[in-house]
Amino acid sequence: MKSKARARILVVDDETSIREFLQIMLKRERMDVDLAENGRVAWDKLQNEQYDLIISDIQMPEMSGIELLSKVKERDPGASVLMITAFGSTETAVEAMKLGAFDYLSKPFKIDDVKIRIEKALENKTLVQDNVRLRKEVGEKYQFSSIIGQAPSMLRIFELIRRVGPTPSNILVTGESGTGKELIAKALHYNSPLAPGPFISVNCGAIPENLIESEMFGHVKGSFTGAIADKKGYFESADGGTLFLDEIGELPMHLQSSLLRALADGTFYPVGGSEPIKTNVRIVAATNRDLEVEISKGNFREDLYFRLNVIHIKAPALRERKDDIPLLVGHFVEKFSKKFGKDVQSVTQETMDLLGAYNFPGNVRELENVIERMMALESGQSLMPEGLPDFIREPLKPKLDALANTLTWNASGVKLDDILANVEREYLLKALHQTGGTKRDAARLLSISMRSMRYRLEKFNLDQGGDDDEGADA
Repeated sequence: MKSKARARILVVDDETSIREFLQIMLKRERMDVDLAENGRVAWDKLQNEQYDLIISDIQMPEMSGIELLSKVKERDPGASVLMITAFGSTETAVEAMKLGAFDYLSKPFKIDDVKIRIEKALENKTLVQDNVRLRKEVGEKYQFSSIIGQAPSMLRIFELIRRVGPTPSNILVTGESGTGKELIAKALHYNSPLAPGPFISVNCGAIPENLIESEMFGHVKGSFTGAIADKKGYFESADGGTLFLDEIGELPMHLQSSLLRALADGTFYPVGGSEPIKTNVRIVAATNRDLEVEISKGNFREDLYFRLNVIHIKAPALRERKDDIPLLVGHFVEKFSKKFGKDVQSVTQETMDLLGAYNFPGNVRELENVIERMMALESGQSLMPEGLPDFIREPLKPKLDALANTLTWNASGVKLDDILANVEREYLLKALHQTGGTKRDAARLLSISMRSMRYRLEKFNLDQGGDDDEGADA
């Protein structure tokens, strides 16, 4: 187990052997350790000392671990606490996690498991502290209009926004659905001299084709049936500000020509009008299509593409910046705590692991929807794995009905061992693929121990080596 600095840990247990075991193990890992024989003594120590992690037994005289946890979290919601529970008594430990405990350790201890859980608890504590410090120190440096991220790809986008925001250049934002393209457009607007002006957002794929020219450029009274009065279009409404053209790849070809003329000199004619209107509008366009491919197919004008693509910003998919998931989850938990009047203080490590293992085809928008759903259903202080949708919580759960429909039966019978072996091998491969080859995470998805994982990989000749071996029991 690695630690960047000497962590301070408080071990609370009424069993001397447990306290001494954890003290020896943690000191070997170059950590500072204090001991307390019950919750009352621990609470007294906490009045004068600060700790990076508290490891507390649940069942203790004078003050139980649950009572201690409640008092600690009430005073410091960001405190990191690991609970110790006897074998087979996980219900109380799960209840403790709902109250804000980060995780729990089961007796008898497995040294490797204890080290991993302590390391993750310390990493989580560091992440929480870094996020607080980051928000205080750099303010909007890493946040523009609710864009959240610290991954290198996001930092490059933030830097690009700072550099090109003040310029009048048109910008093309590309990326999959749900990656936050409109948030980038808003960040560009609000970090520019046009910020006092309007920000007009238009979904080019949502306007009926027979109305889009009128919606974009306006119309004069009597220009067509139903035009009972003059009407401003989006271009005129965005004068002095930013016009965000989302899904620009959906724009019909004849409108692309009109848009190109408007971009060339800033003037346009409303439908039925004879007098040109001049505006000062910055265009930010966005698409989830590959416009160069659309050009080759004849679906998009090359000259319009070059007019829009003065500056190109690519919004990365969430699966390409998974290290940002904890930061995003924290942001959404805070957001929906306020919206729903909830007091959710933490997210369990198992929940975070499952979120990290999922690829989120719907990107940040899908993650936000998942957290909103969990927050709406949660009644405790911690988001538990049970609140996750089935497709995230049980990604490898066999679909029994579908499997039954694919089974075949020979008159002479079948070799059940071969069938089960093939299914077992397929799930091993799926788990490894989903976790990027990390055996320990794959074992967790399959709900098996590392020893069992190692045995099965060797059985099917799938073991490529690595450092995921399980430690000895204590």
